[in-house]
Amino acid sequence: QVQLVESGGDLVQPGESLRLSCAASGRIFSINAMGWYRQAPGRQRELVARIRSDSSTKYADSVKGRFTISRDNAKNAVYLQMDSLKPEDTAVYYCNANLNDGSSWYNIDYWGQGTQVTVSS
Repeated sequence: QVQLVESGGDLVQPGESLRLSCAASGRIFSINAMGWYRQAPGRQRELVARIRSDSSTKYADSVKGRFTISRDNAKNAVYLQMDSLKPEDTAVYYCNANLNDGSSWYNIDYWGQGTQVTVSS
């Protein structure tokens, strides 16, 4: 079994910064990619940023230039530095890891419990 534990969500004012952290633990053979998704009330969950094992990254257009994703392979951890936050960034942010836990040949998606980010004046 694999667990993802997130931290860093908070209430901030527009223009401020936050850093989210997520660490994966448990039976992990290899990690293909880790990333962050978010879900605002009444909206579908959407990709925010993702980083693969080769360090290639992908960002949602709405966060390009403001958010930066990074990864610590030794710690099985992923981080999301969020700068110039806007009210529309308000959502529950979920950590995701696509990994092999040894139960099959295939990678499986694991999710964290979510952390609330609220941007409001």
